[in-house]
Amino acid sequence: QVRLVESGGGLVQAGGSLRLSCAASGSTFSFSINAMGWYRQHPGDQRELVAVIRSSGSTVYADFAKGRFTISRDNRKNTVYLQMNSLKPDDTATYYCNRYPDSSDYWGQGTQVTVSS
Repeated sequence: QVRLVESGGGLVQAGGSLRLSCAASGSTFSFSINAMGWYRQHPGDQRELVAVIRSSGSTVYADFAKGRFTISRDNRKNTVYLQMNSLKPDDTATYYCNRYPDSSDYWGQGTQVTVSS
């Protein structure tokens, strides 16, 4: 059984920063060989991709994340991170991690990010 646990969300003022973490566990999940992604969901909207980091370390970002967010991973800790800077009220959402492409079996509870104006 694979478990992904997100943490690090919170309330921050516009222009502030947060660092999200996602710890993966499960004997059947080979973290280091999987591309991992951060996703987010605004209330009432579909989940959208924020950023991807491949096993090679190469990264891809959604347009809204470019220049503000940085995805990274630590394969020794089976953890993927999302550093978010210059946060905007539109970044308010629940943030999730999953492998990329995502698996319906892997969604966790997410971590709430709220950016006040």
